Amino acid sequence: MSRRIVASPTSWLIWGAVAFFLINLAGVIASVVVNSFGERWFDTWLPSGWTTQWYATAWTEFGLLNVMVVTLEVAVLVVGISVLVGVPASYVLARRSFPGRRLVYLLFLLPILMPPITYGIPLATVLYKYGFAGHLTGVVLANLVPSIPFVILTMTPFIEQIDPAIERAARMCGAKTWQIFARILAPLLVPGILAASILVLVRTVGMFELTFLTAGPDSQTLVVALYYSMSAAGIRAQQSVDAMAVLYTASMLVLLVIALRFVNPTQLVARVKEDPD
Repeated sequence: MSRRIVASPTSWLIWGAVAFFLINLAGVIASVVVNSFGERWFDTWLPSGWTTQWYATAWTEFGLLNVMVVTLEVAVLVVGISVLVGVPASYVLARRSFPGRRLVYLLFLLPILMPPITYGIPLATVLYKYGFAGHLTGVVLANLVPSIPFVILTMTPFIEQIDPAIERAARMCGAKTWQIFARILAPLLVPGILAASILVLVRTVGMFELTFLTAGPDSQTLVVALYYSMSAAGIRAQQSVDAMAVLYTASMLVLLVIALRFVNPTQLVARVKEDPD
């Protein structure tokens, strides 16, 4: 017997809106990809010919090698500093009870919940005032503002899952604090550190607002260089800009696939335990 799908009009309206959005999104992405390989595309359904020369043109015209190097430098520095600062801070939040603990946790949430542009402009003003902005240092410092709290909120649940009795047993055997952290906790925290590092990497590569506000001519990441390629003065072939957009989208998709391979999204829901009265 055939079955009918029964749903309320509101459900059909919601699903219709979602399908309309996905179809339009797929159409936009497909048009960019097709145009990046097309020789000429005006009044036909498909380009008159196919070529890969626009990728070579984008690589040389926009200096993508230097842009890729800068993007990699920014990502590695932000990930490394965020882990070095965020992991000890998350350990304190997970193991210590102190007045104002919830308030501190809330403060760490703000840079993640707030749109980056809301605090990016005053942050960039301060960085320009002290000479950090316009260079690689300013870009790294700006991206650390949301990245360190992100590591803290990601790592805190991992640390809370480790039995504190293991640390107490190590202390009874004469281990010092740094020995406990390096030899006992660090191996147990490798999955969490890997998850936090990959997510910060994805977030940093895709961060536009903070990087745009603090980057100089020699410190632009790929997403900022893509924006300038579209808005800067001069005449450029649209196909080369689309080729650059395809390279950026492909890199982000690769990073997202890697992140989903190693990270379980359900583990990222951090929960603060209630402090005993």
